[in-house]
Amino acid sequence: MIPKIITGRGSTRRLIAYLFGKGTANEHVDPHLVGSWNDFAPDPGRSPQRDPKEVEKQLFTQLDQPITMLGSRAPKTTVWHCPVRAAPEDPVLSDAQWAEIARRIVAAAGIAPAGDAEACRWVAVRHADDHIHIAATLARQDGRRPRRDHDIRAAQREARKIEIDYGLRRLKPGDGTAAKRPTSKEHFKAKRQGQDATSREILRKRVRRAVAAASSEAEFFELLEATGMTVRPKTGPSGDVLGYSVALPGDVNEQDEPIWYSGSTLASDLSLPKIRQRLADCGPEPVVVRPGDPWHQATAATERIPHHLTHGDDRVAQGQLAALGGALALLPVTAPDTARAELERAAATFERATRSRIAADHTSARVLRRSVQTIWRNPTGQSDGAALAMLLNAMLTAVAFAMHWHRKHQHAQQEAAAGQAIVHLQTAYAQIAEPVLDNLARNAPTLQTKHRYAHHLKQAVPEHAERIIQDRAWDALAAVLAEAEATGHNAATILDQALNQRTLDDARSPARALTWRIQRLGQRHAPSPRAQAAKARSVAQHTAAPAPATTAGPPLRPPPVRRR
Repeated sequence: MIPKIITGRGSTRRLIAYLFGKGTANEHVDPHLVGSWNDFAPDPGRSPQRDPKEVEKQLFTQLDQPITMLGSRAPKTTVWHCPVRAAPEDPVLSDAQWAEIARRIVAAAGIAPAGDAEACRWVAVRHADDHIHIAATLARQDGRRPRRDHDIRAAQREARKIEIDYGLRRLKPGDGTAAKRPTSKEHFKAKRQGQDATSREILRKRVRRAVAAASSEAEFFELLEATGMTVRPKTGPSGDVLGYSVALPGDVNEQDEPIWYSGSTLASDLSLPKIRQRLADCGPEPVVVRPGDPWHQATAATERIPHHLTHGDDRVAQGQLAALGGALALLPVTAPDTARAELERAAATFERATRSRIAADHTSARVLRRSVQTIWRNPTGQSDGAALAMLLNAMLTAVAFAMHWHRKHQHAQQEAAAGQAIVHLQTAYAQIAEPVLDNLARNAPTLQTKHRYAHHLKQAVPEHAERIIQDRAWDALAAVLAEAEATGHNAATILDQALNQRTLDDARSPARALTWRIQRLGQRHAPSPRAQAAKARSVAQHTAAPAPATTAGPPLRPPPVRRR
């Protein structure tokens, strides 16, 4: 159940007219009162013998009376409007149940505490099965102001209790960092225009993708315009750009003017100051980074995210999650058509898991951000899908660790978002990885070679060996080991390197995880036979050399303190 508080100025006349009208798309059905401050307020929907407009006037006049009586002493903000919506899967509630819910919401928000006869005047209007609208005026009947400190949080807390009491879908408590939801009006408009998403959601996705792809503020604004949005910078008296707003071409209001959305109204982290901070933190590296395959660099950086989440401080962890969200935002551009839709859903869902009250340190995520930007600029760098499958495999583990990190910090909404993102990522990963693994398996080595690899596996990781050998991906793993051997690598050595990169305990498929690791390691330059022989001699000498005898000296003590 979602209560959403909106405040305004002036009379309740326009609000009452809207609530009892047909709606913007004739969506209002049987509008009528289900509750009011005195339980007998005029009801335009249940007065068949009277002109509905006259009853509406009587209703808003009574609602406005405490404000009118104050005259010049009336507050500037006079109207309190709170739609309360149930989830689509919730049972249809009766008028009496909605009336009780309305009383609980206005009491929790400080509008009309239980038993307070001098509280604010309010009405609850129902014009659909799944929601009501509560309209109130922000002056008590005794002339005082209502005490509604933190009414938004109070209404949300009461909604969580109502969900339990009425057996409704239980929403996750938030921390105030969620992006603003599209309004009902925006949803109806998108439906009329045949769009799957509202303008707000489309703009948010495009702006977030531009933030992930940009290396500078100038490039950010260039990317916004390149995606077809209309951009309006906000400048101060000095001419400095202080913010920005965006609009979709053709999305206009009744006056045929563009409907603008500022970055901060799309999401808190999309305001220009926040974007500038991220771009500054992710600026050029102070040292020269050795060039390499951006897919391998992105995968290696993603594989380090679980370590940051379990061993780093919270600010670094939050920065890693923001970078992971940016990578997911850009990845659909590189994906084949079969998996693009699922990756879009994964990115949109995981977006909620990239923000919390913890300030993000973006500096530790520079490699991931820069490598994914390189991939985005040259998406044709991988042809068979193996590089994308490799990266998605690492992302699945990273998102799973993100879910556990949010659970540890009691970020309920973010934890749920990460869990939903995993489902979409698994589907996309299967669509991309299965053809790649099948293609690799066609080049599986002989049975004798596979037995040799299996023997080493049983010695190196006995706890996972049987599961790996029985996995469908075993032939693909053997194929990449044989390919690495053919390019000069030692199969046992490269397998040990892959095993030492990261534990297999949390891998969904150890065979697949090893396949991607060995394929990445195998594409590196193989050591020469002379270098391999020298390394073997060094290891043998180090193992055979006796440990030097140590002489225990006196224990170190702090110097004596002289007493005067």
